[in-house]
Amino acid sequence: MLRLTDLRLPLEHSPEQLTAAILHRLRLGPADLRRLHIHKRSHDARKRDALQFVYSLDLELADEAAVFKRFRNDPHVRPTPDMEYQFVVARAPAGLSLRPVVVGFGPAGIFAALILAQMGFRPLVLERGKEVRERTRDTWDLWRKHILHPDSNVQFGEGGAGTFSDGKLYSQIKDPRHLSRKVLTEFVKAGAPEEILYVAKPHIGTFRLVGMVEKMRAEIESLGGEIRFQQCVEELRIEDGQVRGVVLAGGEEIRADHVVLALGHSARDTFAMLHARGVFMEAKPFSVGFRIEHPQSLIDRARFGRQAGNKLLGAADYKLVHHARNGRSVYSFCMCPGGQVVAATSEPGCVVTNGMSQYSRAERNANAGIVVGISPEDFGGTPGDPLAGIAFQRRLEQRAFELGGGTYDAPGQRVGDFLEGRPSEAFGEVIPSYQPGVKLTDLSTALPDYAIAAIREALPAFDRQIHGFAMADAMLTGAETRTSSPLRMTRGKDFQSLNVKGLYPAGEGAGYAGGILSAGVDGIEVAEAVALDITGGNR
Repeated sequence: MLRLTDLRLPLEHSPEQLTAAILHRLRLGPADLRRLHIHKRSHDARKRDALQFVYSLDLELADEAAVFKRFRNDPHVRPTPDMEYQFVVARAPAGLSLRPVVVGFGPAGIFAALILAQMGFRPLVLERGKEVRERTRDTWDLWRKHILHPDSNVQFGEGGAGTFSDGKLYSQIKDPRHLSRKVLTEFVKAGAPEEILYVAKPHIGTFRLVGMVEKMRAEIESLGGEIRFQQCVEELRIEDGQVRGVVLAGGEEIRADHVVLALGHSARDTFAMLHARGVFMEAKPFSVGFRIEHPQSLIDRARFGRQAGNKLLGAADYKLVHHARNGRSVYSFCMCPGGQVVAATSEPGCVVTNGMSQYSRAERNANAGIVVGISPEDFGGTPGDPLAGIAFQRRLEQRAFELGGGTYDAPGQRVGDFLEGRPSEAFGEVIPSYQPGVKLTDLSTALPDYAIAAIREALPAFDRQIHGFAMADAMLTGAETRTSSPLRMTRGKDFQSLNVKGLYPAGEGAGYAGGILSAGVDGIEVAEAVALDITGGNR
């Protein structure tokens, strides 16, 4: 097949018009096109009054060689790459005495376990939280009743933190092997809409993710894998620099020579245990800030003009960056069109915000993190302490809990008041979506002074890109602290820990991913490394 890229059509076009455009572009007749497949579809919104769909298409033609020869100097006509996933090991060796252990069942853990199971390694998965439906009920306890379950919440449980998110499935990672295609294909097999295979910014939404996670668990189990919930790893057995197993909270010891750590970015107690056991890790930069909410209609008008509300386009998103005078970078993070701000803490006495959307993206407000980049030099504490970022996060989360009234309500402030440096006393046009509730206050003490100054400078700058972004009634809610892992469990080219053989840090918690898709890809690569190590590199 040949891949034709950058084919542009107006928003309102028919399948017949798409076919006609292909034939015109390649100077072919109707009989020359045997089959077409949409590889990618995005929209170009740079000219709001002339929005276009932009296609990348895979075409089966009567004489592909002749067409390619005619367009050999055209960068938009190329052979379709082979994106079929190839397993690195055809089959696990028979009689494998110790099966690999996967700690954590978020995206990285799910795909590490799935790939190992598909190759016949029968992995054992240990997840500290609960099955996804029980976990959902526990999460609602915080949102509706101010009751936190420390091991079953937005951060912990089947599906990981991404289950309560927009379900974004796009990433900027380099992916020469098309592993992201394997992730998307498995999601479709588990019930995701097929459009995620071709839309430019695919998403799923929380409700659909729940059912998909259950189906993926069932496949792993059908292939001989085992998933055990409410199993917190409290100790790592290491002998002469080689992992030899894990010890659970109840005292059970599980022998293993290959352990995948897919912990997620909030497993603070496990990070501390690993640090105490001497596993190499280092502090890394991350970002902190607030959630901001606007009417979704405002974002739609700013991005799409007269096409705002067009069902073909859906709810508009945005991506913004500002470099402040004090040297800090401020940017939008995890933008959730038509979504809501959610309570995402996993520790008592802390308030953490995050954003999520359902597949429909039909809620009234748009929300995004407006966050400021920080580095290990900002953390305080002992220089070089890899856990210093966790302590920094915790201080901000405890301050947010205090400002919110000590009930898991979040502290909030209208943007106009924030810019003027006065406390908010009443909500305006934008009613915050955070549950269990928002207490109006002054957010100027919720973050370090340099972060407050940078955000105050950035909001008017963002308003020049999206008119109305700094509207007085837009809402800020704090604190956004879990943007990424505050540390990295550094690994070598073989994906193993630098100083513990058989230990495979993976995903967001290890500092090697930043979302569902990249975590899934990382889980695949780690699973492959485990399989190759077990088999001695034999494919």
